[in-house]
Amino acid sequence: MMFQSSINIKHKLNLIDSLQRFSASYLFQQEINNLLEQIHHSFIKDNTIVEDNNYHSLALLFRLIRQQGYRISSGNDVEGLCSLYEAAQMKTHGDDILEDMCDFSETHLKSLVTQLEPSLVAQVNHCLNHPLNKSVTRFEAKYHISVYEKDCSHDETLLTFAKVKFNILQRLHQTEIGSITKWWKKSNFEQKVPHARNRIVECYLWLLAMSHLPEYSNGRIIVGKLASVIALLDDTYDAYGTFEELQLFTEAFQRWDIRLTESLPQSMKVIFEAIIELCEEVEELTTESGNSNFVVPHFKQAICSLVKGYLVEAKWCDEGYIPTYDEYKINGMFTSCCPILSTTFVGLANFATKDVYDWILSNPHILRAASVIARVFNDMASHRFEQERVHVASAVECCMKEYGIPQVDAYKFIHKDIDDCWNVVNEEFLKSNDIPNIALDCIANFARMAEFSYENHNDKFTDGELLKDYVSSILVDPFCLDQTVI
Repeated sequence: MMFQSSINIKHKLNLIDSLQRFSASYLFQQEINNLLEQIHHSFIKDNTIVEDNNYHSLALLFRLIRQQGYRISSGNDVEGLCSLYEAAQMKTHGDDILEDMCDFSETHLKSLVTQLEPSLVAQVNHCLNHPLNKSVTRFEAKYHISVYEKDCSHDETLLTFAKVKFNILQRLHQTEIGSITKWWKKSNFEQKVPHARNRIVECYLWLLAMSHLPEYSNGRIIVGKLASVIALLDDTYDAYGTFEELQLFTEAFQRWDIRLTESLPQSMKVIFEAIIELCEEVEELTTESGNSNFVVPHFKQAICSLVKGYLVEAKWCDEGYIPTYDEYKINGMFTSCCPILSTTFVGLANFATKDVYDWILSNPHILRAASVIARVFNDMASHRFEQERVHVASAVECCMKEYGIPQVDAYKFIHKDIDDCWNVVNEEFLKSNDIPNIALDCIANFARMAEFSYENHNDKFTDGELLKDYVSSILVDPFCLDQTVI
């Protein structure tokens, strides 16, 4: 057993934390669930789980318990400050103590940077820039495994286990990429759609971020294909169609009628046909699980909502209209692609009951918040380039116009909005409902991927050079292992 009863509570908490950082916790999820439930009950009963008031253990306890969906009150050590900062990322609206904790730990960590040895400086900066609750665990796994390996007190068995499991999943993910690449080449998009760009890897990473677990392999492949076609669709509405053509294109989707594309450019017909074929793949896969009767109609509905959102942006651009910031966000929820990708991915998962699907189609708070995070992060990274040509106003321009503020203040305003959205995401995990955490995680991970993709107002999705090293680390380069282990 990974969690022996004789191991003390701090050791168990650290073990869970390590497994999460290695993106391997799914292999012991039931054991972890049971253990955290026991810890939570004990904490509620006597409040003495961690008896020596060690900041690291207290903060780790808080984060793991809240992450599990249990409510727990938020009541010059670098590790402790990092753990406090990590715990504070679980804050919700009204968590004033956690707000103060976040400010306190961030301020003190930044002040300590000049006094620490280089290895600790790197860890502190990584903690500040990539807190766990806002990071994609699979993308961070290699870093955390490497840090753990340098810890002289590391458990060699756990370290080897983490490396082996990372490599096994990496091989599966490589196979998935290969399947999508084969489909892309067979579809011949780059010949049939003049503006087509091969973004298979970039699109696939969003699905890998939503869930890297092996049981969702088929979902990643199908939705990875869908994301690649949506990239073509986005470019078409953005720059490769007249407004009249786009109106008819949108109507074809609304009616789900390919005959309406007959007078449209060939590239639009190709994209429409590709989405029809992907819908058939979704139907085939969900028929096996008995879910096609509710997944397929809602897949079509989600596609229609996406293209309607694109058409609204095209109309705004055509008319030179700059909407209010809130008006922009309402439409941007759909153009963020969070609803369509989340709806489809969840629909293909083994937890996709009708209740779960009805919930996600009700546009719950977590879906709206994650969509806003993705939309406005994208805008801050891309708006300067996009405004060099005729383009719809971004969240930045909308904010500047509505509030009469310069760009730098618009960024601050939007970052505050993003912070508020994270409070909403965290709150959704604490609600007592029947929605499984894996469904919530898929949506929250979309927001985490946005944090990664548009970090420091850079656009890794568009600039391949910014993404190259990450792709190598996540999808290409395995951990080197002793031959006796392989």
